[in-house]
Amino acid sequence: MLLASCSNAMRWTPEYHTVKSGDTLYSIAMRYNLDHKQLTAWNKLGDGTYIRKGQKLRLSRPQGTAATRKQPPRPPAPVSPPPRWSWPTAGAVAHRFQSSAKTESGIRIAGKAGQPVVAVADGEVVYAGDGLPSYGKLLIIKHNETWLSAYGFNSRLLVREGEKIARLQQIAKMGRTRSGAAQIHFEIRRNGQPVDPLRYLPRR
Repeated sequence: MLLASCSNAMRWTPEYHTVKSGDTLYSIAMRYNLDHKQLTAWNKLGDGTYIRKGQKLRLSRPQGTAATRKQPPRPPAPVSPPPRWSWPTAGAVAHRFQSSAKTESGIRIAGKAGQPVVAVADGEVVYAGDGLPSYGKLLIIKHNETWLSAYGFNSRLLVREGEKIARLQQIAKMGRTRSGAAQIHFEIRRNGQPVDPLRYLPRR
């Protein structure tokens, strides 16, 4: 077992994940706060486009591949610039990034059930489903090799995996959290790691 640290809590991450129906490389990476490129490399998945139900995926660097003094570390992967961001929906920020265990990885935006949720930037839908129960009906959009955005607690998803999405295109309808509040959970991730969306979204 591996000990993974979060800003507000310490939690255990298993050494392996067994692929379930509906899983994608991106949803697995999001579940464990990893970069999908890491999972691809650690599990020798080639282009990473295909995983199968029942497959066991390693969630850490394989032993013997870490850099040593005789083998200097590889230079960091190029960082793609962030896209031009927009707000995903109308409404006030109900819970800020890392303000509680519920928002360790994003923010909650309040509104009315059924109101439009839009893509914050151009991209491709890499996950659309409800396989991560803590997010409800979830969408993940890949904007480039570095940046992802995620939209949770939707009542209805209006796009599918593999679909190309334009900035401000409606992608879902706002749903309710487990407590019954009309909100969405929104995240921006840089190389698999959640960052504070309010540092990137335009002022309003």
